[in-house]
Amino acid sequence: MLNIFDIDVVFKDVKSLLLFVPITLYISVISGIIGLVLGFLLAVVRIKKIPVLNQIVGVFISFMRGTPIIVQLYITYFGIPIAFMYINYYKGTNLQVANVPPIVYALFALALNTGAFCSVIIQSAFEAINQGEIEAAAALGMTGRQRMFRIIIPEALELALPNLGNQFIGLIKGTSLAFTCSVVEMTAQAKIIGARGYRYFEAYVALAIIYWIMIIVIEQLIKLILHLVKVPDVVGDIEDKKLYKKQKKLLKKQGGLL
Repeated sequence: MLNIFDIDVVFKDVKSLLLFVPITLYISVISGIIGLVLGFLLAVVRIKKIPVLNQIVGVFISFMRGTPIIVQLYITYFGIPIAFMYINYYKGTNLQVANVPPIVYALFALALNTGAFCSVIIQSAFEAINQGEIEAAAALGMTGRQRMFRIIIPEALELALPNLGNQFIGLIKGTSLAFTCSVVEMTAQAKIIGARGYRYFEAYVALAIIYWIMIIVIEQLIKLILHLVKVPDVVGDIEDKKLYKKQKKLLKKQGGLL
């Protein structure tokens, strides 16, 4: 019987690849957190338009957004050893590239890439906040700190979260390129498994299934978080209730029902 595609091999490969899910998640979460913090700092520079720094940050963001992530990984992987050579030569140090774990290169490159994209998302979120609400809060006597934590940050978070969630999903898929830095994560392991019996198709189908399920779970978590952080439109709710009561009274007078 012709055995071009073996579904049993797919299930077997899924079990083997599941062992490498923690590595993929570790790279995603660590680089995501670093990138988020970096993105916030870069966004502050852009919003405040700090001289010199604003121009430097603009060039950095343009470069990171305008070049493929795989190229950035290669630049990091080959650039850090060169930087070590220069530091050793001019500073008289003895930094050894061999002491740097391969995963550090991947974390560094992915964090920088994520930071550039997050900065644009965060900047857009802050700039989209209704200035009238901030002015109204100031008129009510709220301090700058109160306005920041009660109005600005909650609304900016609600605006930014969908795009930040999409960025994190993209980051998870971007970790599949970490093999360029000699990191054995799920994609690299799928290639190794496929090479053992020349069953590359089954190995990559198994890999796709795992990524697909991971993304579905993360999408649901993002939706849950969005629901939890949603800022209620209190004024709008009150107006809707008043309108509903008026309509109900009017219909009662007319002999109708609502």
